[in-house]
Amino acid sequence: MKIIVCVLAGLALCQAYDYGQLIRYSLLFYEAQRSGKLPSDQKVTWRKDSALNDKGLNGEDLTGGYYDAGDYLKCGFPMAYTATVLSWGIISHESGYKKANALTDARKAVKWATDYFLKCHISANEFYGQVGQTHADHQYWGRPEDMTIDRPAYKIDTLHPGSDLAAETAAAFAAAYLVFKNSDASYANNLLTHAKQLFSFADKYRGKQTDSIPGSYSSHNYEDELVWGATWLYKATGDQSYLTRAEQLYAEFDLGSWVGRFDWDWKNSGADVLLAQLTGKQTYKDSVQRFCDHMLYTQKKTPKGLVFISDWGSLRSAANIVYICLEAAKLGINADAYRQFATKQIGYMLGDTGRSFVVGYGTNPPTHVHHGSSSCPDAPAICDKTNYWSPDPNAHVLYGALVGGPDANDNYSDVRTDYVHNEVACDYNACFQSALAALYEL
Repeated sequence: MKIIVCVLAGLALCQAYDYGQLIRYSLLFYEAQRSGKLPSDQKVTWRKDSALNDKGLNGEDLTGGYYDAGDYLKCGFPMAYTATVLSWGIISHESGYKKANALTDARKAVKWATDYFLKCHISANEFYGQVGQTHADHQYWGRPEDMTIDRPAYKIDTLHPGSDLAAETAAAFAAAYLVFKNSDASYANNLLTHAKQLFSFADKYRGKQTDSIPGSYSSHNYEDELVWGATWLYKATGDQSYLTRAEQLYAEFDLGSWVGRFDWDWKNSGADVLLAQLTGKQTYKDSVQRFCDHMLYTQKKTPKGLVFISDWGSLRSAANIVYICLEAAKLGINADAYRQFATKQIGYMLGDTGRSFVVGYGTNPPTHVHHGSSSCPDAPAICDKTNYWSPDPNAHVLYGALVGGPDANDNYSDVRTDYVHNEVACDYNACFQSALAALYEL
């Protein structure tokens, strides 16, 4: 089913976009990012089993999970954020997924992450947050199944805490509990047990994962994740003590005065939306409205209308904003304006400017994305840095991947070496996919 979207952002265009197909394509992207032993129902058949020797410091099985981006690091913090946001989209917009005939695959996308996190959570206060060493990984260009580089594992524990990582993973487990509670109750209950343990660990042993895991994603703080994790646990359990804790922490850290943001590192605007939904309190609604109104009316836009936050992953930032404001619209806050804004922003990504920024979809989509495995031809052909520098299109179509996107002046070149604008990543597609489900539902 195609949704006709007419946009007036300095562009006289009326485009037909198939949100259902895009949701299914985005789920194919997550399949292409899978690490470990691939399942028999794997649709992305050019990917093979990989990183089957990923182990913890004492030989723990750490196979599975998702490769972070165009590389082969497994980074727990953005992966957990991805799982939380994908779960949120399924919980909040299940009918959109059903309409797209994608609910089963969406649940599988979440479970691929949570199965891995269960392996990583080796005891109540120990969690593996990364597999792979940043420098060595970034020196390698080839298929993941051909990797021979060392893949050390890094964990947080009571002496090396990571409240941001632990609380975000607790949020992912709690959100996934809600995804699975009606279809697989025993699995869901196991997730909830781990969610409670990880939140307790995060709250009791304070610290940033950046200080405990070398070369990992650099986190700014952990305070917002503590509020976020407690809020998700309240949503999952209905246990008043989690709401009490979330609101205590919100006040203690003065989250209401923070500049609104939502991405793998910043959860405060997401927490505002959830708390507004769960409590109905005006203070949280006002905070969400300030954020979305700022993005609609004040935040910098490109000449062609993209809300612009930063050069690195500009479309990811826009998609994150869109999803928060669609959730605000669901609360009844400026619903028409926020949904129109969301439709325009997603339309920019899909082709309103004359080209698509989603691999394998629409007019002139990216064909040279910064992504190792899709750039490699099938074995036994050699794949190395020659393929990285090649002017030829990637050997495989990475369906559904949202690229980093244009600069502040709408400039974009489909060049493999430009990882700032042309890499893909699991967190890039998380709010994008959830927003598609919300818009398709409408």
